[in-house]
Amino acid sequence: MSFDTPIDPAILRKAFACYPSGVAAVCAMIDDEPVGMAVSSFNTVSLAPPLISACIQDTSRTWRKLRQAPRVGVSIFTEEHSEQCRQLSQKEGDRFTGTTWRTSDLGAMFLADAVAAFDCSLYREAEAGDHSIALLEIHCLTYDPAMAPLIFHRSSFRQLA
Repeated sequence: MSFDTPIDPAILRKAFACYPSGVAAVCAMIDDEPVGMAVSSFNTVSLAPPLISACIQDTSRTWRKLRQAPRVGVSIFTEEHSEQCRQLSQKEGDRFTGTTWRTSDLGAMFLADAVAAFDCSLYREAEAGDHSIALLEIHCLTYDPAMAPLIFHRSSFRQLA
């Protein structure tokens, strides 16, 4: 391993893939249509105020819609949700075929049987290279610690042992 070579984006992507992460769905009902996407850069941020974050590519057309919603739902995928996660990662087509979901009164949308679900509003956004860091304030939540999360590692979905 050499630390004196320029950083190639393809190599950097492979290096980032060495770190496992959970995956989440960020969704809302907008103009009576479900809008959502999968994110693998979900993190907890703060207890006071209650904040979570997601890093979103600047070219995302989906985030342009979601950022305007009064509320978004963040659902942590279970290990049973790999197909739904793939669907929500698509650039085109119906991302919600065969997916069971529910909405809050303010339009946040949640996947059924999520490990945890957070009803959030956009708290703040920060520019970060070719991504934005969306800080989301949690207004209410639900969770089931008995469920196992879906893990994304080396560009594949994994399960906890």
